[in-house]
Amino acid sequence: MNTADTARVIVGVDGSEQALAAVRVAATEAAHRDEPLHIVHAFIWPSLHADGAGLREHADDLVAEAVAEAARVAPGIRITTEVVDGAATPVLLAESRRGDLLVLGDRGLGGISGLIVGSVAVHAAAHADCPVLVVRDTAPTGGAVVVGVDGSATSQLAVGFAFAEAAYRGADLAPVLVWDGKPTGELGQEEAMLLLSESLAGWGERFPDVTVRPELIRGNARHALVERSKDAQLTVVGARGRDTFTGLLLGSVSQTLLYHSAGPVAVIRNGR
Repeated sequence: MNTADTARVIVGVDGSEQALAAVRVAATEAAHRDEPLHIVHAFIWPSLHADGAGLREHADDLVAEAVAEAARVAPGIRITTEVVDGAATPVLLAESRRGDLLVLGDRGLGGISGLIVGSVAVHAAAHADCPVLVVRDTAPTGGAVVVGVDGSATSQLAVGFAFAEAAYRGADLAPVLVWDGKPTGELGQEEAMLLLSESLAGWGERFPDVTVRPELIRGNARHALVERSKDAQLTVVGARGRDTFTGLLLGSVSQTLLYHSAGPVAVIRNGR
């Protein structure tokens, strides 16, 4: 459990529709967690030596718009705001040191047409000090919370996060373990079933109201979880799983989901 000065949900805003979608999700998360919501805008213009008077007023306006949207979605939550000089990625990474969850839109005003997810979201998922939830423009409102399971350390953290999310949302939890089914594969079916069972041990007692529906899928983990995301209200993965090469900050599964999932994705790097 974080201390009082870090127990909050953080959302980055830039005036885009994607950012407002992130605000709505972040406000709901803050209400579920009984934590304050901190709305942050990275104000880059001073570093570019631009005349920032009118731009600063615009920044204040878009933050005020985000506050109004958050209050509409989750009346009664405590909301704080901050306009921080600097580029979005370093500003948000610094903020992540003081939060329980960082919520971002998949693409902001800097997004390039045709890209599914922006560079800020990818960098945040790879480097943030708290879990990162990347929100899509459109996403299923129902369905289960899906969590990828592979027995790695971050997968175990993802399982705990997913149980809590399922409890907050009143949703079923679908822990998914994908095995390749090949004779030379790392996991056989019996080993995969045992690993899935061991990964869930103890969590049901902590979250007795969550209905758990484990899934053992034969195939490729990246493809299977992208497909599974199509009817999930949230997909949760650890940042680095069993398939990750040493030195990479994001594994191939988490990267693939950030780029190709049909709905929101939470990437977990530590135990907050």
